[in-house]
Amino acid sequence: MATICRGSFVLRSLVRRAVFCRLYSSKFEEPIGFIGLGNMGGPMAKNLLDAGHQVLVHDVMPEAVVDLRELGAATAATPSEVASKTSKIVTMLPSSPHVKEVYCGENGILSAVKPGSLLTDTSTIEPAVAKEVGELVQSKGAVFLDAPVSGGVTAAKGGTLTFMVGGEEEAYEQAAKLLQHMGKNVIHTGPSGTGQAAKICNNLLLAVSMIGVSEAINLGIRLGLEPEMIAQVINTSSGRCWSSDTYNPCPGIIEGIPSSNNYQGGFASQLMTKDLGLAQSAATSTQTPTPMGSLAHQIYRIMCNKGYAKLDFSSVFQYLKENNNH
Repeated sequence: MATICRGSFVLRSLVRRAVFCRLYSSKFEEPIGFIGLGNMGGPMAKNLLDAGHQVLVHDVMPEAVVDLRELGAATAATPSEVASKTSKIVTMLPSSPHVKEVYCGENGILSAVKPGSLLTDTSTIEPAVAKEVGELVQSKGAVFLDAPVSGGVTAAKGGTLTFMVGGEEEAYEQAAKLLQHMGKNVIHTGPSGTGQAAKICNNLLLAVSMIGVSEAINLGIRLGLEPEMIAQVINTSSGRCWSSDTYNPCPGIIEGIPSSNNYQGGFASQLMTKDLGLAQSAATSTQTPTPMGSLAHQIYRIMCNKGYAKLDFSSVFQYLKENNNH
């Protein structure tokens, strides 16, 4: 009996020690820095918190940090403060100028970065800018990865994003462990800059497919067909694609996505326009014909001038629906 009691006591002691060690290590674990808490960055940072990481956040808009602070994240006033307190930082920013400012500005990451830090940028920017920033990071003794994402806000919230990661193999392997808490696919695309190259190719196709689905459903409606039925036909036939079966642009077909919420949230048309511009610049520099991509760029540019800039890019359905010009 004494032996059993003593065994129980030892077991309880080991459990208490394990719990204490876990709490102790969590308390003193170096946080993950996260800069950029918009429609994509906010949910991504939350997923890191949900995975048990300590997270240190910053955004140029003070209100963007409120929800994460309430969930337990620490906050920093500047990117340089983030860099001074952690050696692992993720950034999610709107465009190339924002990335340059956050990394290279007066209070940017590089003004306080620690040697050996791993900096992972998940923004969608020009491949040349990714390479440029990567070289500046390297000059500070740190490592940079360009890791743009695909999947939209729904995938950001659900932790099912796809990351396209450009950079050194060893750094990729380290980052992948972290990125897997925010996505289900983490793909190494090659050297620095190739993550961005893969992303702009993907978004060129995405824009073209979204316009195609919108055109098809609008045509069907004008032919007297029910949109739900058209979607069912497409989603069980050769026209099936993500823009139809997961992110359908017609309101009411799929709940919980921007088209069923007045095109609020999601991936803004102005950002798709920016990405298509990057694709067209790349096509020009490589002398690659992209007639459909060029036309998609023109359509989204017109939409931005017509008041669709801040609406989700699937609002191209609404734009075409209201456009009677032939």
